[in-house]
Amino acid sequence: MKTRTKVAAGIAGGAAVGAALGVLFAPKKGSETRKELMCKCNELISKVKNIKPEDVKEYINNKVDEIKKDLADLDKEKVAKDAQVMAKKIKKNAEDLVKYAKKKGTAELSKVAEDLRDKAIQVTEDVLAKLEKTK
Repeated sequence: MKTRTKVAAGIAGGAAVGAALGVLFAPKKGSETRKELMCKCNELISKVKNIKPEDVKEYINNKVDEIKKDLADLDKEKVAKDAQVMAKKIKKNAEDLVKYAKKKGTAELSKVAEDLRDKAIQVTEDVLAKLEKTK
């Protein structure tokens, strides 16, 4: 049962990474999206300047600085590398599921597990291919 939970978590994680990458890279360029986020950060800072309590201003300024730094660190190569790591993890978990289904289950269960594995691999390959095109 733990294997199924891990596989489900791996697939869900892959789907989340894919969704996040889709938002970041489409339909606008990632650089445009990051530029918009930087503008929002600057807008927030300008509004924070009107707040009197220093501790609130300091906290917000620090958080905005962290976000800006993270945005500067976020580039296509880093995202692609993270996606490749996640893709390998998803493929391994899917293979583990197939092996388990063949060992413990019926032929029908094995077939469903194989179909899931194939689909998971296809999805990860599609995400990686899209990332390659955006480089």
